[in-house]
Amino acid sequence: MPSVRSTQHDGRYTILISDDDPGVRRGLQLLLRSRGYAVWGYTTGHALLADPRAKEADCVILDYRMPDIDGFAMLRHLREIGWSGRAIMISGFHDTLLASRAAEAGFDHVLAKPLIGRALLDALDRHRAETLRKH
Repeated sequence: MPSVRSTQHDGRYTILISDDDPGVRRGLQLLLRSRGYAVWGYTTGHALLADPRAKEADCVILDYRMPDIDGFAMLRHLREIGWSGRAIMISGFHDTLLASRAAEAGFDHVLAKPLIGRALLDALDRHRAETLRKH
């Protein structure tokens, strides 16, 4: 698969977040923007999938359970249109079965809610470093 380019926003690593909880979504946006990431948030999975930025994003953070589409279906759709970035699933329903299913579906990480910011930042820092090494 071709690597994803992080050039659409002044070369910054681009992250799209889909979570129906406004507090989680906004908190993640603020945290990640403060670390220099280009970040966009979406209240529904379909809104993320409809955005042309989805094809160019370096990483997506997808909630497992959304009212309109779950994280597995979102990632499957992104892969079907040729997206090859990193994917992180977040869930308030985390267990070993979900983690196993997510790994099989192509998620790089699964993080339990409430989120621990340090774990998310560590995962993103590794992804960004790997992306920079490829370019």
